[in-house]
Amino acid sequence: MDRRFAAGLAGTSIGLVGYALGTVVAYPGRSFSITLAMVGVTLLAIGVGGE
Repeated sequence: MDRRFAAGLAGTSIGLVGYALGTVVAYPGRSFSITLAMVGVTLLAIGVGGE
């Protein structure tokens, strides 16, 4: 598995879970979860496109 793809998958997953938790509970830094999800999707696209 490509390292960029794996990092993108992990980042997207963590970002989406953080976003979901942020809709229920307010916690400091929750805005960074959507940023992490966007970066994760970008890495996923790079990982898939690089093959």
